[in-house]
Amino acid sequence: MADSVYLDYAATSPLDGRVLEAMLPHLQGLRGNASSLHAPGAASHEAIEAARESVAALIGASPGDITFTGGGTESDNLAVLGLARANPEKRHIVVSPVEHAAVRESVRHLEQEGYEVTRLGVDGHGIVDPEELERALRPDTAFVAVMWANNEVGTVEPVEELARICIEKGVPLHADAVQAAGRVPLDVGRVPVSTLALSSHKIYGPQGVGALYVREGVKLEPVIFGGGQEKGLRSGTENLAGIAGFGAAARFAAEEFEERTRHEKELRDRIVEGVTTIPGVRLNGHPEMRLPNNVHLTVEGVESESLVLFLDALGYAIGRGSACASSGHKASPVLLAMGQGEREAFSAVRITVGKDNTSEEIDGFLEAFSRAVEQLRELSPLQTS
Repeated sequence: MADSVYLDYAATSPLDGRVLEAMLPHLQGLRGNASSLHAPGAASHEAIEAARESVAALIGASPGDITFTGGGTESDNLAVLGLARANPEKRHIVVSPVEHAAVRESVRHLEQEGYEVTRLGVDGHGIVDPEELERALRPDTAFVAVMWANNEVGTVEPVEELARICIEKGVPLHADAVQAAGRVPLDVGRVPVSTLALSSHKIYGPQGVGALYVREGVKLEPVIFGGGQEKGLRSGTENLAGIAGFGAAARFAAEEFEERTRHEKELRDRIVEGVTTIPGVRLNGHPEMRLPNNVHLTVEGVESESLVLFLDALGYAIGRGSACASSGHKASPVLLAMGQGEREAFSAVRITVGKDNTSEEIDGFLEAFSRAVEQLRELSPLQTS
């Protein structure tokens, strides 16, 4: 639908027109391989290094600590598998139960290889308890994985405190910051995470490109082998246009951080205030320690898939839980870990706003949401069973 109002920015964001402009020179005309010695190759190499500087600046890192990947999932895989295989004598892993599937499935793969996994608990808002983390650490702990901000409910974890506990114990901490980047302050100089995953398409950059921050001195084994690009951590000819776009998106995200987050928070709060006046609608995740653009709701008496499709027909695109795990009709592990039942989990939807949404669009959405909930409750078996 051409005039559809997009409210699913946690799934992916539209490509910023300025980012497209930064990509076009690398999609048209002569382009070189960044590993080549000739002038076109040197120009490509310079473009990649310029993008590396911009991505590094977004999180307060040194450019040399940034490795470009094929996306956030690959970054998470590289961190989890790379940290484990760089310390083969350590066979214990600590992980939160609210991780993105990219971390969760990588850890499950290691568990099948014989690793012992301690899965931490979370409270009803999805927050990891630092004291529980500290108790879980052992001399044979290879790494800890706790995401910076949850991709479903939007809760922001106390990563700084968790990272300092891990540093004191000499255990690496991996943080998935795919949703956090551009929306909460990220400074790896202040927060001593060992590795951190980023994704371009969550900050108005192109899909299919991501980055992994690796703190200097942290050992990591590659999971892709070949010509040794990206200091041997991610072999393969670089996605030049994608990386250039990622760099531009990171630069704009840093420059416009205050303006974007203030705007998104205003729209988020407007939605929360409007929808929670409807009986049986409640907010999931921490009410304050949450992403500025995320509204995750349980809507009693309504099946989430029906609500998403109904609103889509009315011209509003929202998400059902996590887009990265929506292909299978299973209850969200995140919501289950937070203490919700399966029935509640199947009644959850995610509304995520972006920098280009307007107050007028939100007013229209609130009217459509109320109408959709009322009509679906009249039809839904969840209401009467």
